[in-house]
Amino acid sequence: MRLCNPKTKTETGFDYVVHGLSINTPYGRKRVKAISAFEPGKEEALKEELLRLEKTVELVGSQPGRVEELLETLQEMKDNSFTIQRSDNSVLSVVELYEIKTLLLQMDKVRSLLDAADVEVPAEFILQDTTALLDILDPGRERINTFYIYDAFSEKLATLRGEKRRIELDIRKVQKEQKRKVEAAYGISMTPKFEYVISKADKQLMEKTRAIPELTLLDEDYVSATFTLKSDDRVDDLKRSMERLNEAIEEEELCVRERLSAEIGAFRSMLLENCTAIGELDFNLAKAFWAREHNCVKPEIVKDHVLEIVEGRQLVVEDILQKKGKQFCPVSIDLRDGVTCITGANMGGKTISLKMVGQCAMLAQHGFYVPCTRARIGLSSYIHILIGDSQNLQRGLSSFGSEMEELKDILDRSKDGALLLIDEIASGTNPVEGLALTRSIVDYLSGQAYISLITTHFDNVSIGGKIRNMQVRGLADVDFELLSREIRYANRRERIEIIGKYMDYRLYEVADNKEIPKDALNIAQMLGIDRDIITRARKYMEDRKR
Repeated sequence: MRLCNPKTKTETGFDYVVHGLSINTPYGRKRVKAISAFEPGKEEALKEELLRLEKTVELVGSQPGRVEELLETLQEMKDNSFTIQRSDNSVLSVVELYEIKTLLLQMDKVRSLLDAADVEVPAEFILQDTTALLDILDPGRERINTFYIYDAFSEKLATLRGEKRRIELDIRKVQKEQKRKVEAAYGISMTPKFEYVISKADKQLMEKTRAIPELTLLDEDYVSATFTLKSDDRVDDLKRSMERLNEAIEEEELCVRERLSAEIGAFRSMLLENCTAIGELDFNLAKAFWAREHNCVKPEIVKDHVLEIVEGRQLVVEDILQKKGKQFCPVSIDLRDGVTCITGANMGGKTISLKMVGQCAMLAQHGFYVPCTRARIGLSSYIHILIGDSQNLQRGLSSFGSEMEELKDILDRSKDGALLLIDEIASGTNPVEGLALTRSIVDYLSGQAYISLITTHFDNVSIGGKIRNMQVRGLADVDFELLSREIRYANRRERIEIIGKYMDYRLYEVADNKEIPKDALNIAQMLGIDRDIITRARKYMEDRKR
């Protein structure tokens, strides 16, 4: 069973990271498409994957100049895997042979750069030596990025081309002799290409030139006419010999291409393995640059099903905030099998914390560094995030109906070791039923061997002592008088930004029976809701307590 569905990849921000990778080669893009999660029981394989990434991060940090050369080489690479595949039983064209030679030069450059690195390079990145094949395609050992069916490929070809050059010289010799005779006999001057160009406006000259038996009209336009030498018997004989030679040369060039294609075919497996290694190198370089750019760390992978994240950050939100010159408030959380509820008012960042947990788990389980200062992560058998704003209008479902359908799918698919992230379940129905349903779901999940993290703003969801309850600090430590004075003369947008500046998104654990902070009323009041409405709301809450 797959680890998660596409929605979970998107909502957690995993897709955001993958799409943000700077991949340079078609082989790297193939590797990205082949990304798969490490399942429980594959912890050692994941540790090896992370060790490769760790070595790549060290390479990027310690060898910037060499890595820059490496990236420039990778950026020039094309996908030649199909050509390599067909070299076994097809005759490659000159262009295809050129492309293979180019690839061999690039492989040689990559191999040399990695060999010269001052740090340990993962074995999966090391290319096999293809110098022998490069020598075959580059018989002159010039190592220049050009290709031609060189004379050195075939003695017969060299002989035929030599004969062709001799005939070309003989033809030119005969034509020069003709040119001298015509120029002397008729007092004209021809170009080195044996052409005589005259103006069509000179009717007399046109008639005179047409009457010269050794010339023939080659081309004309509105302004001029071009005459050239007529071919005589000697030239015709030489040209016929040339045609026969050209046919022989083409046949021999085909034989050379057949032989070179077979030589490439003999290296087929090695070349394809090198392409795979290039893809692995490209992919890990992209992950390493991303990790360095976003201050990500190598997670500790354990066999226990736990998620311990210290000062975690949700990268999608963090990047948005940074563009606005703001900082993300890191969140720490420690999760085990069982249910943990996050409570707090809207604007408190509960959903972002939920997505951050999912993102860290997803990234770690796919062999990435994670955005936090420390992480200890056990592999999940199934990960699903349920964001309670789904709509399925085509099927006539309300947001609540769609949410319940998705919840059923989650519960049907979940098994021991699952990670379930549920945001404000049942918020789309009436509060009484919503609270009852939320309590029931929490009670059910508390009996399962899942890590279940649920956000809610319902009171008293975690009754019974079986559920961990965490709260967003929110505005708990804020001086409301000071905050009220600051936003008093601010406009609507500024007020929201000011409140966000004072909001503390960190989480802390509380006892089951502690009352959820009522930041919602404070926020509503500061945003200008009539004081009478706020007062009535507080009275309703007091009456409810009694």
